[in-house]
Amino acid sequence: MKEDRKEGIVETARDLFARFGFKKTTVDEIAKALHMGKSTIYYYFETKEDIFKAVIEREGKFLAMKIKKAVEKATSPVEKLQIFILTRMQCLRQLANFYNVLKDEYLEHYSFIEKIRKKDFEEEIETIKAFLIEGVEKGIFAVRNPHLTSFAIVTALKGLEYPLTIKTKTTNIKKNINILLETLFEGIKKR
Repeated sequence: MKEDRKEGIVETARDLFARFGFKKTTVDEIAKALHMGKSTIYYYFETKEDIFKAVIEREGKFLAMKIKKAVEKATSPVEKLQIFILTRMQCLRQLANFYNVLKDEYLEHYSFIEKIRKKDFEEEIETIKAFLIEGVEKGIFAVRNPHLTSFAIVTALKGLEYPLTIKTKTTNIKKNINILLETLFEGIKKR
């Protein structure tokens, strides 16, 4: 019962944070939406930041689970990389709070946000690096430095998040990702 109530707070807060942003959402509004007293919210969470942290952690786990399930179906390193990037970009559209954490400068002064950003960045580099190493071992990729290459890919993805997920129609995301991946795999040099 206690975990159900806590989960309900996180779910309701998630919707309010997504709609109004971290700055404009208050604990009073979360309590009001749940038809409970503010003191009940504070029984489960000490601060609004703690609630937001729980929301972000939940969305991060959802994103990681979606990507993992999608990638597990892939058989080749090329397909794994494609599915990883496509699933990630498509899921970010659904995860407004997680996306805002990745880009919102206002949130930078919260140490837990910086930890989440750093952890997310490092995990993505390691995941892509594993795909690249597998591709090199199988003779599919010619990558001299898998760590540096994965760093470049993840950095490029971060820069493309907003234009590809928020500013692009859902139907075009896959097409645009495939064009970008074709450029990555084939290069820009004329042969």
